[in-house]
Amino acid sequence: MAGQEQSKYAEILLSCIEENYFEAEVALPHHAFARVVSGEMKVIQADKTYSFVAGDTLLFPRNQLSTLIKNPLNGQPYKAVVISLTPERLKDFYTKNPIHFTGPPIHKITTFEKDPMLESFFASLIPYFDLKTELPERIVSMKIEEALTILRAIDRNTDNFFANFSQSDKPDIADFMEKNYMFNLTLEKFGYLTGRSLTTFKRDFKKAFNSSPQKWIIQKRLELAHYQLSEKGRKPKDLYLEIGFENLSHFSFAFKKHFGYAPTELP
Repeated sequence: MAGQEQSKYAEILLSCIEENYFEAEVALPHHAFARVVSGEMKVIQADKTYSFVAGDTLLFPRNQLSTLIKNPLNGQPYKAVVISLTPERLKDFYTKNPIHFTGPPIHKITTFEKDPMLESFFASLIPYFDLKTELPERIVSMKIEEALTILRAIDRNTDNFFANFSQSDKPDIADFMEKNYMFNLTLEKFGYLTGRSLTTFKRDFKKAFNSSPQKWIIQKRLELAHYQLSEKGRKPKDLYLEIGFENLSHFSFAFKKHFGYAPTELP
């Protein structure tokens, strides 16, 4: 179906943020194909920060922890068309269109230059958001197939992005946690994102790191904080949130307990 942002089940969605500032930590359950219509979206990941404005088009991989910051820009609210590419849709497409790999799987955000096919495609979707009823399933299916066909036509590496569209693959727990320990998520959520129950996550974590998740995560965050404070000259109040602490006092207490001095007393 197609819908506004309030409909979390819509596969073709118009995301609208009326506030002056919106921030959230997310990990999309499915790959997403998106076009920013107005405003600005910043995507902060473990290894890179992206900024997207009106006219930018991107593929966003599933299960990648990111902080999304959405702002108005040039007097316009944030709006984006987002198409959710579920495993079912991808399997259906690739049963009719053989997959062609040109390299290793792609696990990062992919962006696209302006292209007439992209412009025409997204322009064709906008009127659907004025419908008072659900978009017919046949049209949803056709538009998703059109999107995938266009992507493959303008980027020969597209199939590498969708190399594994199974829901059952499990990320390597050590690699995943080394990249994402600074995100302030529950252990249950970390387990879900690595394809594990909480019990299995704790067991596999112990095997990988010979430590409990709670202890290891706190230590990694504090080591990152120490580096940022001592080598980058940052202030505690400017970094505690981005390394996973909910408030400054908790961060200061944990830092002093671990290192023996407060973050404001670096030797």
